Amino acid sequence: MNRKLYIGVVLAALVVLLVAVNFTIWQRETLLRDGRVLLLELAPVDPRSLMQGDYMALRFAVSQKLGPADVGDSSVTEGYVVVKRDARNVGIFDRVYRDGEPLATNESRVHYRIRKRDVRIVTNAYFFQEGTANEYSKAQFGELRVAANGDALLTGMRDKDLKLLGIEKKL
Repeated sequence: MNRKLYIGVVLAALVVLLVAVNFTIWQRETLLRDGRVLLLELAPVDPRSLMQGDYMALRFAVSQKLGPADVGDSSVTEGYVVVKRDARNVGIFDRVYRDGEPLATNESRVHYRIRKRDVRIVTNAYFFQEGTANEYSKAQFGELRVAANGDALLTGMRDKDLKLLGIEKKL
């Protein structure tokens, strides 16, 4: 391959990569700005890892309600659950989402993945600033921003009174 062609291919690949990265950033920023707040109750798990710094391993109560009978086919590795929101935006598991079904105004669909027989919603870890573990030990809810298509981002942790925990509350 001649040198000019090689440089052209490398530059084209870099442009494609930059476009893809910026598109993903734009999608996440849009979700943070326009997504509906949904609070999901946390299920207890071991909160720390010495190798990775301070973090909480996460499991949501909603994912524990999703069993093999709900998913159906054992080859299913992802899908959507429907959660109903109360007046405080706390969501509880209602059902598995079926393609094209309409949702009520107090319902959201949320994407899930199955990894090693474990149902994950959004993420399985929340990293926080070193030295703030005591504050995060009070976490009882994860705060998510959810888009209409079911994409979600974890944006914070809340205590039993739904107060935001950590440095996010100061921003």
